[in-house]
Amino acid sequence: MPSSINRSTRFEDPLNLFSQAVMRLYSLWVSAAYPFAAVGSNLSIHPTALLTRRIAPGIKLGDFVIIRNHAWLNTFDLSEDDKEPKIIIDHCCVINAQAVISVKNRVHLERDVMVSACALIMDHNHAYEDIHLPIKAQGLTPGGTIRIEQGCWIGHGAAIVCGQGELVIGRNSVVAANALVTRSFPPYSVIVGNPARLARRFDMEKGIWVGGGHPVLDEHR
Repeated sequence: MPSSINRSTRFEDPLNLFSQAVMRLYSLWVSAAYPFAAVGSNLSIHPTALLTRRIAPGIKLGDFVIIRNHAWLNTFDLSEDDKEPKIIIDHCCVINAQAVISVKNRVHLERDVMVSACALIMDHNHAYEDIHLPIKAQGLTPGGTIRIEQGCWIGHGAAIVCGQGELVIGRNSVVAANALVTRSFPPYSVIVGNPARLARRFDMEKGIWVGGGHPVLDEHR
């Protein structure tokens, strides 16, 4: 009985095999044809992901990076004078469906970072101070930079926005679903709320988790 269940599950939707093959071919083509600053092996990118050849020189991708459907990677003010890429996504990172990474200066995702669906990572904002102009005509703020250290999990619908300076999310931290993060947090943090606050953290000296209860975290990956 278990073997028959496994077989039926494996072939319950044969079209999945077709879509997987299309994604594999598309990923190979993007890796070969797009002028990335650097691209590692085994890139997996969905054909509906929004990522253009124009911005590819500002992007560095590590090995085994996954970019799922309708994710959007975008950069502004890209020029030949830029010495370093603006978007750095290290080995084994996952950018899930409809996540947005919008970069004016620099966003660095260290290895093994998982960005859940519909999350936003943005190192700038839209200027709005001139009341006589539509906001879309006022350009971008100077912004800052964002670094998300290795092993972090960014929950569903979370927003990480840097207005100035460097915003750092320490390694192996969790940003809970729908949190709004505008400042840095230390490693091994559980970050919740709008505005974001530190709900729990791992105390390296004591070897235990400290802080208030167990927040309800996003289960979508």
